[in-house]
Amino acid sequence: MNPSLPIKALFLDIGGVLLTNGWDRKARALAARQFGLDLDDLNERHHLTFDTFESGKLALDGYLDRIIFYEPRPFSREVFKAFMMAQSQPFPEMIGLVGALKRQYGLKVVAVNNEGRELNDYRIRQFGLDGLFDAFLSSCYVHFRKPDTDIFRLALDVAQVPAGQVVYVDDRKLFVQVAGSLGMHCLHHTHEAGTRQQLARLGLALAPVPDPA
Repeated sequence: MNPSLPIKALFLDIGGVLLTNGWDRKARALAARQFGLDLDDLNERHHLTFDTFESGKLALDGYLDRIIFYEPRPFSREVFKAFMMAQSQPFPEMIGLVGALKRQYGLKVVAVNNEGRELNDYRIRQFGLDGLFDAFLSSCYVHFRKPDTDIFRLALDVAQVPAGQVVYVDDRKLFVQVAGSLGMHCLHHTHEAGTRQQLARLGLALAPVPDPA
């Protein structure tokens, strides 16, 4: 069923929707294997400090001091940072879908994502996301993290679009539920085809591509 008012904005998570996650459990497990780290210790240290990192209150070097370089290592900080950055890969179909919908419907497109500053900056530049998004309400910039409702309220204030005219897309059910409590149309993303169908039901269907013949 189409919404009673036309959709004016898309709010999107980045990791798990447009790109792979920047530094998730799988990436840490791979790092532990590649660099000979104790995975349990790495994960414990990560969980104790990642909220500070993602909230923009701790730089990447400080985060790495706490989880990796609290003791001498046989590899350099630069090598480990390069490994972290290399874990990010795009989902071209989703990036293409969002770009096409933005052009067709004149949508405002806003990122609402949790990420540390250096990783976030790298991902924006590396994958040209500054050409897709109109604003980045990233946790490292605004000092709120999902599922704090303040980050969603701030996104609504920045976009200047009523909640009922916003679609929010995220791969985490909890974040979808929290955003939905504010009145946004929320989609739990699992794959491009399913999200495309859900968007179409909300009135955001892509126009057919003309036959070149």
